[in-house]
Amino acid sequence: MALSPIREFGLKAVLWLPLAFVAWFWAAPLWVWPAMLIAKQVLLGHWGALFESVRLGGELLDASGRVVERAGYLVSLGTRVTVSVQGGMGVLEPTLNPMVYAWSLPLFGGLAMATPLSTGRRALQFAFALAVIWLGQAFGIVAESLKTLAFDAGPSGAAAIAQAGLDANAIALAYQFATLVLPAIVPVALWIGLNRAFIETLVGRGGEPRDRGRV
Repeated sequence: MALSPIREFGLKAVLWLPLAFVAWFWAAPLWVWPAMLIAKQVLLGHWGALFESVRLGGELLDASGRVVERAGYLVSLGTRVTVSVQGGMGVLEPTLNPMVYAWSLPLFGGLAMATPLSTGRRALQFAFALAVIWLGQAFGIVAESLKTLAFDAGPSGAAAIAQAGLDANAIALAYQFATLVLPAIVPVALWIGLNRAFIETLVGRGGEPRDRGRV
C-alpha cells in the first residue's frame, strides 16, 4: 500500500533522526567549537571583570568532587570570582555542557534529510542552519555562564553580578529561554522557512478554496 506524502515524509524523518543524533554526538567537539568562540568573545569582551578564560574541554564532577566525565565538548570557564572552599578560598572555575543547547542541529538534520532537495540546496540549508544554531548555542553558553555566577556561586557571585550592573531576573529568563525554548523552536522554524514550497505541496495547498456558495 502506497503511503501518503505526509506519512512518507514522517517515516523518512523518523528514520533519519537517530542517524543525525549519532553523527551530532560523535562529532560533538566540532559542533560546539564555533559556538564556544562566539560565547568567548561576548563573555570576555563585555564582562571581562567577571570572566578571564573560556575554553573547550573539561571535567564534570559529582557531589563529592570526583571526576565523572572528561569530554572535549564541555566548556570550561575561568572566572574572577572567589568562593569559600574547605580550608580557604578558591577561584570559581565551572564547567558547562553546551550540548543541551545544540540538539536543534540533529533535529533540523532529520527534517532536512527527509526533504527532497538537490545536494547543493541541502548543503546551503545546512550551512545557514548551522550559523543560526551556533548563535543560539552561544546565547545559551553566555546565559548559563552568567546564571552560574548569579545563582550558583553564593554571595560572592551574586555580588559580582550586581557590581557588573546585570539583573539576576533577566539572566534567569535568558537561561530558561535558551534551555527550554530555542532548541525546540529554532530547527522547526528554520525548516519551515527554508522549505515553504515543499510544505505547501505536502499538505496539498493549491491556492485558496473556491467559494461554492451558501446552501
